[in-house]
Amino acid sequence: MALAQRFDLEIISVDSALVYRGMDIGTAKPSTAERLAVPHHLIDLIDPLESYSAARFVNDAQQLIAQIRSRGRLPLLVGGTMLYARALQGGLDELPAADPQVRARIDAQAATLGWPAMHARLAQIDAPTAARLEPGDSQRIQRALEIFELTGKPMSTLIGRWRESDAPISVTQGVVAQAKASQWPVIALEPSNRSVLHARIEQRFDDMLRAGFLDEVRGLRARGDLNVSLPSMRCVGYRQAWQFLDELESLGAKGPGPLASRRQRFIDEAVAATRQLAKRQLTWLRSMPDRQVIDCLARDATEQVISKVAQLSGRA
Repeated sequence: MALAQRFDLEIISVDSALVYRGMDIGTAKPSTAERLAVPHHLIDLIDPLESYSAARFVNDAQQLIAQIRSRGRLPLLVGGTMLYARALQGGLDELPAADPQVRARIDAQAATLGWPAMHARLAQIDAPTAARLEPGDSQRIQRALEIFELTGKPMSTLIGRWRESDAPISVTQGVVAQAKASQWPVIALEPSNRSVLHARIEQRFDDMLRAGFLDEVRGLRARGDLNVSLPSMRCVGYRQAWQFLDELESLGAKGPGPLASRRQRFIDEAVAATRQLAKRQLTWLRSMPDRQVIDCLARDATEQVISKVAQLSGRA
C-alpha cells in the first residue's frame, strides 16, 4: 500500500489461500478499503469447494500482467506462495489434475501409517520435494505422491528451474515489480531475528481469533458441503480450527477444564503450523539466486523497498 502511494500500480496476489471466497480472517485478506484504494487481483476467485492450481495461477497472472501493462501501470506481485512464484518465473510443466481415487487411496494409507511415514516414502521417490516439506504437511505430501503415482515422475522434475527470462516481470516474496527486460528482480522481505518473527506470528494469530476467526470457520462448516480434506480447509489455521471444532463437539458438556486445555492446544498447533510455513517460505527464497534481501524488521524497510522498486522498474 505504501508503494501504491509512490507508483501507479496494481497488485496481483501470489497467495493460494486468498483465492477462496468467504475465507477472509484466516487468510488476512486485504480489507475492502484497501482493495478500493488500490486494484487487487486474484482474490475471491473461487468457492472453497473448488480447487486452484499453480498452472492456473500462471495463466491468470500472465493475462493480468499484460492487461496492467497495457494500461501503463506497474504490475506488483505480492505474496508468499512460493510454488506459484517459481512457476511464473521459471516455468511449470503441465501437472496432472487431482484424481479423487488416488487421493482417497493415499489418505487411507496415511490414516494407517501416519503422514510422517508417507513423508519418508516421498523422500525415497522425490528427495528434493520431501526436503522442503515438513513430515506433517499432509496436503503437499499427498499432492507430491499423487503426481508421482499419476505420472511416474517426481514432482521436482516437473517444476521448471529458475532461469533468466526476457519477460519484464519481477517476482518478490513481499513484493514483485515490473522490471527491465531480461531481469527477474526479486525483493525478499526476510527477518533478521527469527524470534521476532515467531512473536509476530503468535500476535497475528491472536488478532485473528479476536476478529472472529473461529466463527468464520463455524460458518464454513455450517454449509454442510465442505470437509477438512479439501485444499481450502487444509490452509494453515483452517485445518487446525476445523479439527478443534470437531473436538469441541465431541467434548460436549464435559466442563470448562477440557475445553480450555484443548483451545490452548489448538492455538499452539496453529501457531506451530504457521511457523513451519514461514520456514518453508524462507527455504524457497534461499533457492532464488539473485534475490534482493531487505530486513523487514528494519525501521526503514518500507523506504528501502520503495527505493529498490524504483531502481529495478526504471521508475525512479
